[in-house]
Amino acid sequence: MTTHKNHPFHLVDVSPWPILGALGAMTTMVGLIKWFHIYQSNLFLLGLLITSLIMYQWWRDVVRESTFQGLHTFVVTSGLRWGMILFITSEVFFFISFFWSFFHNSLSPSIEIGMIWPPKGIKTFNPIEIPLLNTLILVTSGLTVTWAHHGLMENNYSQALQGLILTVMLGFYFSMLQAYEYIEAPFTIADSVYGSSFFMATGFHGLHVLIGSTFLLVCLIRHYNLHFSAIHHFGFEAAAWYWHFVDVVWLFLYISIYWWGS
Repeated sequence: MTTHKNHPFHLVDVSPWPILGALGAMTTMVGLIKWFHIYQSNLFLLGLLITSLIMYQWWRDVVRESTFQGLHTFVVTSGLRWGMILFITSEVFFFISFFWSFFHNSLSPSIEIGMIWPPKGIKTFNPIEIPLLNTLILVTSGLTVTWAHHGLMENNYSQALQGLILTVMLGFYFSMLQAYEYIEAPFTIADSVYGSSFFMATGFHGLHVLIGSTFLLVCLIRHYNLHFSAIHHFGFEAAAWYWHFVDVVWLFLYISIYWWGS
C-alpha cells in the first residue's frame, strides 16, 4: 500500500469508535429508561463510562490526525467548517420546535388548562433571580470565549489560556445553578403543558451547555499542550461557534419562557 496521494482530502482509516460509540449511547439510553422505571442507575452509569472512554479515544485519534500527522489540510478544514455550520443550523431548527410548541400553547391556551397562561396552580420562577444571574453568566462567557479567540489569533498564549479557563468555569457554574433551580422548582415536567414546555426547552438547553463546556474543556487541554496556532485552530473555532449558539438560544429562552411567559 502506497502512502502517496495526489489529492488534498483526508480519507479516514478504519476505526472501531463509531460502532462502539453507538453501542455506548444505546447502553446509556437503555440505562436511563431502567433508571426511570425501576430506580436502578447501574446500567446508565456503565453506559456513561463506555461513552466517556470512547469519546476520549476517538478525540485522541482526531487530534493525532490533525495536529501531528498534518492530515487536516485547508480543504479538509473547509469541509469541517461547512459540517459545523450545517450541524448548528440543524440545532437551530431543533430549538425552533420547542419555541413553536411554547408559543402555540401560551398564545392560545386550551380549555383543559383553564384558558389561562401560566395554567392555574403553576407557580412560575421569578425572572430576576437565578434566571437573570444565569443570563449574565452566559453573556460574560460569550465575551471570555471571544477574548480567548483573539488571544489565539494574535499568538498570545496566556490570554487565550485565561479566556478559556474563565469560559469553562462560567459554563459549569451555569449548569450548577440550573441544577439548583430544578431541585427547587415548584412544578415538575408532569405539571400540564407548561411543565412539559419548560423542562424540555430548558433541559435540552442545559444539556447543550454541558456539551459545550466539555467541548471547550477539551480545547483548553489542547491549548495547554500547544496544539493550536494562529492559523490552525478550527477545533477551538467550532467550540466557540457552538458556545455562541448556546448563548443566543438562552437569551430567547430567558425572554420568552422566564420573562414573558411568567
